[in-house]
Amino acid sequence: DRVVIGSGATHHAVMNDPAVTSSVPLLAQATATVADPQIRHRGTVGGALAHADPRADQPPVALALDAEFTIAGPGGRRTVPAAEFFVGPFETAVAEAELLVSASFPKYDGWGSHYEKFNRTAQAWSIVGVGAAVRMDSGSIAEARIGLANVGGTPMRATATEQALVGASSMAEIEAACAQAADGLEPFADEDADVEFRKHLVTVLTKRAVATAAGISS
Repeated sequence: DRVVIGSGATHHAVMNDPAVTSSVPLLAQATATVADPQIRHRGTVGGALAHADPRADQPPVALALDAEFTIAGPGGRRTVPAAEFFVGPFETAVAEAELLVSASFPKYDGWGSHYEKFNRTAQAWSIVGVGAAVRMDSGSIAEARIGLANVGGTPMRATATEQALVGASSMAEIEAACAQAADGLEPFADEDADVEFRKHLVTVLTKRAVATAAGISS
């Protein structure tokens, strides 16, 4: 009932794996936006998750989809949920003498999903990134999961927006629910964007990602 990805699996392998594209499509979509073909062929998803760069695309997906991480060290192996794995910028629950062995994702067969991000043309690092997965029932959103990239030191989960989206069946309802996506966030300012622009991007990109995942355009 889960898709397990070893730490040595490349971005390219993960984004093209049939088990990932069918059961964890949001991960495949986010991975396809990483850097360029050369890096996707050599870099690994496990490496990106363990690196925990706030701008990275897979950590918010792992958080939104309730991934679990297997960590190995001198004391044996242990499992850490995504909500406890990312502890700060470039910091995770992996201790100095430990290694990340694998990441395990529940299967989301039948869910719609989409990854949106805003970035410089010359770079693939997210200024803000949003991953959304939704389960539809009779034309309405029955369940939603949303992960945000580069709005703080760790990936964030838009839980209030997830709850507000339940029952939404139109663009107007999606827009109303996503208007609160930036509430409670304390993003940083840098050379790419100030605080208010990042908050604006969160609401706009969340609306786009959810609407595309749900297949709703009006």
